[in-house]
Amino acid sequence: MSEALLSIAALHHWFGGLHVIDGVGFSCERGKVMAIIGPNGAGKTTLFNLVAGSLSPAAGSITFDGKQIAGAPAHRIAALGIARTFQATRLFPRMTVLENVMVGRHLRARGSFLRDLGGRLFNGREDESMRSSSMDILEALSLADLAERQAKDLPFGRQRVVEIARALAAEPALLLLDEPACGLNPSETEEMAGRITAIRDRGITVLIVEHDMSLVMGISDRVVVLSYGRLIAEGTPREVQANEDVVAVYLGTANA
Repeated sequence: MSEALLSIAALHHWFGGLHVIDGVGFSCERGKVMAIIGPNGAGKTTLFNLVAGSLSPAAGSITFDGKQIAGAPAHRIAALGIARTFQATRLFPRMTVLENVMVGRHLRARGSFLRDLGGRLFNGREDESMRSSSMDILEALSLADLAERQAKDLPFGRQRVVEIARALAAEPALLLLDEPACGLNPSETEEMAGRITAIRDRGITVLIVEHDMSLVMGISDRVVVLSYGRLIAEGTPREVQANEDVVAVYLGTANA
């Protein structure tokens, strides 16, 4: 099997006359953590949206596990094994933590129109299986004690982790994390780093967009740097930190 789970080549996207993704290309290896960094407006979230199917590229290719997915609808991409989180948490606030995670599990359910008509008579066993597997994920993320709490009652940091749990319920091969440390305090950020590393150790490939450089440099195997929609550097954290173009983008040419 190819080491590259995700391969992006010559990708382009415009918003009106603004060229927000300009010829970007890179590969994400299986079982690794790759980070995408860059200043605000660099195109990081747009790139995520192209991979996840929220947007269609104007040109270029996106290959996931040997399949071309550029322009495919989001639900098909999710079914292939790509799950994501968002910059702003998108939980169902009046549902419990467990119910939120079970929503992600429905992607792998074997339901049908006729089975649904039968109600619990036909779906009871599958519901119990979904509940059990969702609880396993909560236990792995140290959230089991919060399973029956409504999502809206949780601290922001815990809501972030619940969103990751919901994404993991879909059994992804590739997990896209959009600024998972945004709004977290230093202690919560350290916990988040440990959780992301544990997810990678389970064999799940992680692609992360993040502004917290201590988190990025501490957990990433590879780092991609975008600036004004273009890829300006790629390498190990140490290589990227030493790259003069990257330093100039973050500090300004004169300071660099």
